[in-house]
Amino acid sequence: MIRLSPRAAQDLDALLAYYDAHDRAEAVRNLQAAVARAAARIERDSGAGLPAQRPYPGLARSGRLWVREGVYWISYTTTDPPVISGVFHEQADIPSRV
Repeated sequence: MIRLSPRAAQDLDALLAYYDAHDRAEAVRNLQAAVARAAARIERDSGAGLPAQRPYPGLARSGRLWVREGVYWISYTTTDPPVISGVFHEQADIPSRV
């Protein structure tokens, strides 16, 4: 299983806590499933991601790619093995958080 960086773990925990605080059990399940699907995609083909999240081409960085799963953008490193480095809802202010 692909691991999460400390920052990605914080991102994920914050989203899960938000959904939990608002009694959104289905959102919790959907987020967990999205991260699992993204991890599986990254493990199958770590080079298949995008250089940047589509709305923000300025986020492109050497050594980082992005995948989209549902309403979430997930960034990851191109290291061997890859590491998920961020988990963001599509409506988040991603440029200010990267």
